[in-house]
Amino acid sequence: MVIFIDMDDVIADTYGKHIDMYNEEFNKNLSLEDFKSGEVWQNVPEIHQDSIRLHARTKGFFRALEPIKDSIRILKELSEKHEVFIASAAMQFPNSLKEKSEWLDQFFPFISWQHRILCGHKYILKGDLLIDDRSLNLDKFDGNTLLFTSPHNIHENSHDRVNSWEEVARKLL
Repeated sequence: MVIFIDMDDVIADTYGKHIDMYNEEFNKNLSLEDFKSGEVWQNVPEIHQDSIRLHARTKGFFRALEPIKDSIRILKELSEKHEVFIASAAMQFPNSLKEKSEWLDQFFPFISWQHRILCGHKYILKGDLLIDDRSLNLDKFDGNTLLFTSPHNIHENSHDRVNSWEEVARKLL
């Protein structure tokens, strides 16, 4: 199979990074468990929302993300069995293209540069499966889809859902 895998909130914990930055900036102690749905910015006082929206424009934001639990191990196994591409909308934020590439070099060196697609729209992708946390990307994909759970998509039900990389492994390995 040809499998496309998104980065943000699928293999890279952007949601958690937003929370960490918010806590540091506003001297709070929030954790992922405090967020039942929606984007991080939708769950904080209105006066703080613009700050969160600017996080992704901060130099070093994408470089400092933690990998999602089990993503490294399971992507390595998937890449040995299938043709795996990382497909990320890296053009939206000025620093993200270089930082995402460097992040992949560090955490996913087994995914070569030839299997990295840092793009705008994902509807241009042609393959068997797209794993993404955004329905808007999955809706236009001409293949099978898996919605990777994140608090911002918890109420969406238009695609088959996976809650962890262990679930992905059970489906695909």
